[in-house]
Amino acid sequence: MAAKRKSKGAYMISAVAEMYDIHPQTLRLYEREGLLKPSRTEGNTRLYTDEDLERLEFILNLARDLGVNIAGIAIILQMRERMEEMNRQMHSFVEYVRTEMLTQIHQAAGAASKSAIVPLRKPIIVPRPAASVAKNSRSTPKS
Repeated sequence: MAAKRKSKGAYMISAVAEMYDIHPQTLRLYEREGLLKPSRTEGNTRLYTDEDLERLEFILNLARDLGVNIAGIAIILQMRERMEEMNRQMHSFVEYVRTEMLTQIHQAAGAASKSAIVPLRKPIIVPRPAASVAKNSRSTPKS
């Protein structure tokens, strides 16, 4: 279904209609129903961007391959936009929680070491000398 697009830019309605094998009136209908929003030149000519063409491909996939009508396509596109917005909000919230947690951890670690009566240090493990280990293991209690 993907049309061949060689460059970035804007496409006139006739070029888009030819690329996707649809009538220009269909594109005008999609615009009238709010499914597509092409930009306009000063002379009021419709110009379709690459993003518009991606959206059109999705619309045509729903209509041609899945048999969804225009009302259904509008609902699906609205739900898709809402899901993308919710996804952005969720990522933003997760990032906020992450930074807050890191800030709290750093503050707690700094406060604990400063306010302790005895400064907290990492424990140092000192191995016992081999002579004292051998001496302790050989000695048996006298009864």
